[in-house]
Amino acid sequence: MGDKANAHPGAAGRATAADHPASVRNVVLVGHSGSGKTTLVEALALTAGAVNRAGRVEDGGTVSDYDEIEHRQQRSVQLSLVPVERDGIKINLLDTPGYADFVGELRAGLRAADAALFVVSAADGVDGSTRMVWDECAAVGMPRALVITHLEAARADFEEMTRVCAQEFGGEDPDAVLPLYLPLHGTEGSDGHAPVTGLVGLLSQKLFDYASGERKESEPGPEQLPLIEDARNRLIEGIISESEDETLMDRYLGGEAIELDTLTQDLERAVARGVFFPVLAAAPAAEGARQGLGTVELLELITGGFPTPLEHEAAAVTTPDGKPRDLALCDPSGPLVAEVVKTSSDPYVGRISLVRVFSGTLHPDDTVHVSGHGLADRGHEDHDVDERIGALSVPFGKQQRPLSQCIAGDLACVAKLNRAETGDTLSAKDEPLLMAPWEMPDPLLPLAIQAHSKPDEDKLSQGLSRLVAEDPTMRLEQNQDTHQVVLWCLGEAHADVALERLRSRYGVQVDVVPHRVSLRETFAGTSGGRGRHVKQSGGHGQYAICEIEVEPLPGGSGIEFVDKVVGGAVPRQFIPSVEKGVRAQAAKGVATGHPLVDVRITLLDGKAHSVDSSDAAFQTAGALALREAAADATIHLLEPVAEVSVLVGDDYVGAVMSDLSTRRGRVLGTEQTSGGRTLVRAEVPEIEIGRYAVDLRSLSHGTARFSRSYARHEPMPTQLAQKIREEAQRTM
Repeated sequence: MGDKANAHPGAAGRATAADHPASVRNVVLVGHSGSGKTTLVEALALTAGAVNRAGRVEDGGTVSDYDEIEHRQQRSVQLSLVPVERDGIKINLLDTPGYADFVGELRAGLRAADAALFVVSAADGVDGSTRMVWDECAAVGMPRALVITHLEAARADFEEMTRVCAQEFGGEDPDAVLPLYLPLHGTEGSDGHAPVTGLVGLLSQKLFDYASGERKESEPGPEQLPLIEDARNRLIEGIISESEDETLMDRYLGGEAIELDTLTQDLERAVARGVFFPVLAAAPAAEGARQGLGTVELLELITGGFPTPLEHEAAAVTTPDGKPRDLALCDPSGPLVAEVVKTSSDPYVGRISLVRVFSGTLHPDDTVHVSGHGLADRGHEDHDVDERIGALSVPFGKQQRPLSQCIAGDLACVAKLNRAETGDTLSAKDEPLLMAPWEMPDPLLPLAIQAHSKPDEDKLSQGLSRLVAEDPTMRLEQNQDTHQVVLWCLGEAHADVALERLRSRYGVQVDVVPHRVSLRETFAGTSGGRGRHVKQSGGHGQYAICEIEVEPLPGGSGIEFVDKVVGGAVPRQFIPSVEKGVRAQAAKGVATGHPLVDVRITLLDGKAHSVDSSDAAFQTAGALALREAAADATIHLLEPVAEVSVLVGDDYVGAVMSDLSTRRGRVLGTEQTSGGRTLVRAEVPEIEIGRYAVDLRSLSHGTARFSRSYARHEPMPTQLAQKIREEAQRTM
């Protein structure tokens, strides 16, 4: 496992600043909503001594649920850090939301961690989204372990759930997913359910009784050992098969008893290398108890089996101009490279950035270089600036404990980084560096909003900029065609949280309005028009007449203006005026108020007056001519069509393709991919996929993902176009 030096000594459970990367463990908790991640974090903190039985940090503040929104919604909506200390090791527990809408927070937690603890409910089993996260971790070789919760459920079956986990996560090697402990059951109640009161260690063959609220160790009776023999033998074989000592299996098969220390060390190495995935059990402490079932065993696994930051390969680092930069792995004395993994706002101290340091050491009052993360296309302001580090701290509930430094491998909260956003890189001001960004999901659910009142309008822009600075999975769009402000979110719950934060944090009340797609108009055939703008009202009058011809062009051609005037019927100085007038009218539309595109407008003839003709008059005449040409022509309404790619499990391919057809989609083809999934490519009108992010999740039980990109505009079906025309006429 490598060196595991002691952390800086401190009070039991109180995580202070680590003094060496080997004394840090960064662990992210992953699991579906309701699996018990937050409860487990509190139980681990209670066992480590960081909190008292009421779930309070020793010096005040709740362990989790820091956000008022989380209290109201009764679920986690953001990444939370809870640091604890155990046996001289600082453990940074990163609690992630389980709901799919907050996958950006989950990805941030994966980025900041060196190992993942998958929390599986014995009552609910394994869902599709958890399997997808497991595959993500496997792709990068992240060490993982599993913990089964909700053992108190009436139909909870630890052995069966362990088998399910081996089937779902073991892939071709189910013996790489095995339990380290088996549950001990107490007296059966009137409902026929025997509660879990303790654990038996398969390697140590010790009993650990939690019935009293304190972990008590004892030796098993001779009648109990045969009950665990099969599971113990399978575990030993699983550990030995992953051992780096190739002689161990031969010794074991030859009947030699392998020492417990050897098995334990090989287990820890296999876990740290990400080739063996132990299964444990846990439950919160009963009222008045100090230790929850399995929490001591989990902490032992984290400190002994999970890797240190020294064993985690960091992301690629370059200079701002893209030149690769080689760094020593997790060196506290090396060049500073840190990353903002989360940004939040506090009403009293302002912006707070949760930072993971990958190289070097961060100190309060340092001046650092902040490199932007290149999300300008999502409404984020790109930046490349120097900023001064404010106070460093570590969270204890709602309180922050000051830190004197944060070394490579550790995490800390940084106050008052006014320009840094989630995903940004912090480096030395005289040696700017940039970390490769982690993958962020593309927000695909549009939320069109407008300020509720004039005071809200004044605050809206600042509130939105702060909102997207905190959340890179949110995209802000100022649509120039529809003149709407659109927040692109990951789902309905994500949108609800965004609206609530605008209101509660930034004091901005907004109204949600129907989202409009960018429609276009075009001519179906050739048409002519005459624009006559003649007014005499004393003094200089207005006189301009022009005749034009409009003909359709292929899609994507835009507006083409051609001058075919002969004999000076329209003076040369006024021809640009006609063009300006028809282009201005085209931008406004000629039938439904949507821009006119893909036409050639030819100026054929006209008349002018030596005194009363002017630039403004010919602009007006040009607009009138285009409107008259449209009145005598068939106008097609064009709708945007998106190319959609859906990655879905094979079991749901038929349902997805059927659903796409009901959305007027045209399936272009399918492609088999790894992991029993199929990529479905189709073209679908954008007006039909406004809520596809929500509908696809429901259709595939959270197992499908999709991307979309603009393909082109094409004519809308007559019936739908007529409805939009009628609606436009009612609002004119």
